[in-house]
Amino acid sequence: MLEDQNRETTIETSARIPKLTSSVHDIAAEKPPFGSRFLTEQSDVWTQNAWDHVPPPNDQAETISASLARQRVAPVPEPEKEKYNAKPAKYWDNFYKTNADNFFRDRKWLHLEFPDLLAAAQPDAGDITICEIGCGAGNTAFPLLLANKNPKLAIRAFDYSSHAVKLVQANSLYRDPPVGSIQAAVWDLSCENSLPPGVTPESVDIVVLVFVLSALHPDEWERAVSNIHRMLKPGGIILLRDYGRYDLTQLRFKSGRLLEDNFYIRGDKTRVYFFELDELALIFTDARPTSAQKTSNTLEIVEEGQDGSCDDPLTLSPYSGSRDDQISGGHSPPPEVVIHPSLLRPHPPRPPFIIEQLGVDRRLLVNRKRQLKMYRVWVQGKFRKCPFDGGGTLANAMGMCDAYELEC
Repeated sequence: MLEDQNRETTIETSARIPKLTSSVHDIAAEKPPFGSRFLTEQSDVWTQNAWDHVPPPNDQAETISASLARQRVAPVPEPEKEKYNAKPAKYWDNFYKTNADNFFRDRKWLHLEFPDLLAAAQPDAGDITICEIGCGAGNTAFPLLLANKNPKLAIRAFDYSSHAVKLVQANSLYRDPPVGSIQAAVWDLSCENSLPPGVTPESVDIVVLVFVLSALHPDEWERAVSNIHRMLKPGGIILLRDYGRYDLTQLRFKSGRLLEDNFYIRGDKTRVYFFELDELALIFTDARPTSAQKTSNTLEIVEEGQDGSCDDPLTLSPYSGSRDDQISGGHSPPPEVVIHPSLLRPHPPRPPFIIEQLGVDRRLLVNRKRQLKMYRVWVQGKFRKCPFDGGGTLANAMGMCDAYELEC
């Protein structure tokens, strides 16, 4: 269950400005983080590899509409949809058998995006358990292990692809971790009322979900979040990064790939969903986010790799103003927010989480040689399990959660 399958290689040039800050930062901050890069003259766009806060082009809404209309003309045939949804782990097994651990880069940007991971790795951090779900070949777990200085840090890595787990277990760092411990096992996040092997209720401090929920069918989200809530300690956190609505890869899908709105099958038969921020808020809090809980859409320009990829996160500014403010200045308005029907159906109360971070990470990839601009979109969030007494009812817990959020 891993990220975009554009091979992650990047052209490095001496002109590139290094990324020094998180893509999504404190919503209470008054100014963008240090290191922001501003494009004041459009004629300068091709002179540097990176610019911050660049709005989308005037015709982006038309580009989106045309792509979606083309995809809807020829979706995945109904008889084939069940085949793809019945045994998704099989296709990820095939993926890792073909690509082993050579496909994805190690996620060295984690310390910028999620400082909680860096804090957990400090020598005096104490007993901490980090559970990475959808670990793949270990591109998150092993960078964490290499950076770890905490002898009491326990990393648990799980994936529903048995071949991916075998790749993790075959790594030399797994067999002989320098500091702390690591264990990996096969586990399906979407199974009802399930916990991973060796994980007991309320025993995990941090759950890492990097390009994971997008690999699940929307009907599986509720079960997945329930399982995560069960394993987290009161006050434990979820760190999430995933695909955003109208990302370049979504708009590039051709005929025969659309399973349902915003949900696709790739060429290797793995699935991917593209999220709105409102959907993530509904999944984890059962309510749409307020304007103050979301960061605004900003962009940076970075040099495109040989295959159209990059792995350097960008900077987002805190939200300010109305939706009309964000689309002023002659830029066409984005399509209306569409929420998946599974999130709008009547349902029992969902386990309560608090939004501590929720933002869109937009990036403009630039191929200076071919003079091409390509827009990428990711979503990122941090959600905290309400710190209530586990013996209470869910209704009481939700009330205490609301009170805790007001106090904070």
